Amino acid sequence: MRTVAIIVAAGSGTRAGGSVPKQFAPLAGKPMLQHSFDALTSHPEVDAVVVVVGEGQETALHAALGDVPFAIGGATRRESVKNGLVLAGDADRVLIHDAARPFLSHAVIDRLLAALGDHVGAIPGLPVADTLVSASGASVSREGLVRVQTPQAFRGADIAEAHAAWPADQEATDDAQMVRALGKTVAVVEGSAMLEKITHPSDFAAAEARFGASMRVRTATGYDVHRFAEGEELWLGGIRVPHSRGLSGHSDADVVLHAITDALLGTIGAGDIGMHFPPSDPKWRGAASAQFLQHAASLVAAEGGVIDFIDVTIICEAPKVGPHREAIRASIAAILGLRVSEVSVKATTTERLGFTGRGEGMAAQAVATVRVPA
Repeated sequence: MRTVAIIVAAGSGTRAGGSVPKQFAPLAGKPMLQHSFDALTSHPEVDAVVVVVGEGQETALHAALGDVPFAIGGATRRESVKNGLVLAGDADRVLIHDAARPFLSHAVIDRLLAALGDHVGAIPGLPVADTLVSASGASVSREGLVRVQTPQAFRGADIAEAHAAWPADQEATDDAQMVRALGKTVAVVEGSAMLEKITHPSDFAAAEARFGASMRVRTATGYDVHRFAEGEELWLGGIRVPHSRGLSGHSDADVVLHAITDALLGTIGAGDIGMHFPPSDPKWRGAASAQFLQHAASLVAAEGGVIDFIDVTIICEAPKVGPHREAIRASIAAILGLRVSEVSVKATTTERLGFTGRGEGMAAQAVATVRVPA
């Protein structure tokens, strides 16, 4: 089955205040839109993610996520979703999510996709806990009521049919209403308190507090060694460094990225680089180590984790790391989607002691600090 997620981020976000639409405003260390994008792209059953933005928001989208598939939204949310469905094509399953609900977990996605085995649609919801009254003050029963969230999941053909059949001069409360209008049943699965919608300025402060309370800090280290060899290129932190010799290894032998990869894997107890990319597998021969680091980062994201800081120390007698330090920092930051200020690169020698002191090879030691759900 091909599963496509549509993130609706076409609103102006004026009620949230600020100088930019709320979907591009910073929240918990990155643009709000990036939180749900990372959660969806890192889910193993989601094949593609399409973002729907407002006209004129293309530059902001690129700054937040880079080059990603996108559609321009319409005058209403319904029209924006319809434009996103065009890009989704003939997907078997479609997830429709609002960017204003940033803290999306894989567990909610799992429940929604599982429900599509027996239903044409599924929505996450939470029981109503507060007392309800009508405008006249009469009590309203909470029995059977839920607060509906997103993402909402549908079989592709059914959501396409629902949008095609809906009257153009009417608006729907959500996509589930449109599917139910065809006489089809939409299941309700357990939602999440973390999926509260962000609308007003005060919601940002509440979301930051909610995010912080749900996270705990983990720190792990990584260490890697490679020997020098004639005829090899020297790669450090994703940067080719001019030198008389390079490092020998099954991949490009980037000792810096290997150490950081192991540190990140350590923060989520996911083993080491050799478990994920065995040296015995010929497909990794000469591979760029950036993909190893990106894989580790995606595993952290899949756990709901946030990378806060990377610190790496390069141990060698030569070459001099100083002239390349800032380029290496920028490269690591770009691979991990961090600010350069969140990456530290240091270098030291061993005073000519040991294998690094004799110029036989290089070593790198890395420390990663992340936050993961408690």
